Amino acid sequence: MIADLRAGWARVRVENELLYLFLQNRVAQGAAIIAILCIGGALFAPLFAASDPYDLETFSILDNFMPPIWQEFSDPRFIIGTDDQGRDLLSSILYGARLSLIVGVSAVVFAAVLGISLGLAAGYLGGRFDTIVMRVADVQLSLPAILTALLVDGVARGILPREQHEELMLIVLALAIGLSLWVNFARVARASTFVERNKEYVQAAQIMGVHPFRIMMQSILPNIRGPLLVIGTIDLAVAILLEATLSFLGVGVPANQPSLGTLIRIGTEYIFSGEWWIVFFPSMGLILLIVSVNLLGDFLRDALNPGSR
Repeated sequence: MIADLRAGWARVRVENELLYLFLQNRVAQGAAIIAILCIGGALFAPLFAASDPYDLETFSILDNFMPPIWQEFSDPRFIIGTDDQGRDLLSSILYGARLSLIVGVSAVVFAAVLGISLGLAAGYLGGRFDTIVMRVADVQLSLPAILTALLVDGVARGILPREQHEELMLIVLALAIGLSLWVNFARVARASTFVERNKEYVQAAQIMGVHPFRIMMQSILPNIRGPLLVIGTIDLAVAILLEATLSFLGVGVPANQPSLGTLIRIGTEYIFSGEWWIVFFPSMGLILLIVSVNLLGDFLRDALNPGSR
C-alpha cells in the first residue's frame, strides 16, 4: 500500500514537472499548437473540408488545375487550388492527413505492443529467449525501415487474393510499418527492464510468489513508460513518413483514397508544367505534421532525462 502511494506521488511530481518545463519551452508550445491544428483538422476533416475527395460526385474534372485564390483564373471555392482530377486540394490534404494518421497510429500501436512485450520478456527472463529476440532485432536493424515495410507489403500482396487488396491494404500497410518499427520499443523496454528487475520492489514481488507476467505488467511496465512514450512519439512521425513514402512509390493506400504521399506523387508529375501548388501544399502539410511531432518527441526526451538538461 505504501509503495503504491509513493509510486503515485512520484508520477504526480513527474507530471507537474513536465507541465512546468512545457510552459517554459516556446519551441515545444509552438510544435504542440501546430500538431493540434494538423491532427484536429485531419480528425474532423468532414467538418472543415469543402468536399469529400473520395466521393466522385463531389468534384468535377472541369475544375482541374485551378490555381490558389490569389492567382489569376482562380475560383473562390478552392482556396489553395485543385489537383488534376478537379478535387479541392485543401479537402484532399485534410482527408489525406487523416488517412496517414490512421495508418501511422495503428502502426505505432502494433509496434509498441509487439516490441514492449518482447522487450519486457527478454529483459526479465534473459537467457536463450533474450538472445533470440536481440539477434532478430540486430538483423532487422541492419535493414532500412522502408525496405522492411516494402518486403512485408510485397509478401502480403502476393498472399492475399487480388480482389481483397484494396479492402485490406490499410491493415497490411499498418502491419508492414509496425513490423519495421518494433525494434526500438523492444530494445528500450529490455534495457529498462534489466535495471528495474534488480530493484527491491521487484525482488519483493518475486519472494511473495507473484506471477512473472503480473510483475512485468503491473510493476515494471509503469516505471519504464517514460522512455517508451518518447519512442512512441518519435516513431509516430517515422510511421507517417514511411506511409507517405510507400504511397509516393505507389505501393501504399489505394489510389481512390489518396494520402499525403499519393498527393505529392501526383503533384510531381505536373510541377514543371506550372501547377506547383499540387505538390507544394501537400508537401508542406506533411512537413509541418512530421516536424511538430518530432519536436514534441525531442521535448519529452529531454524533459524525462534529467541528465540532458
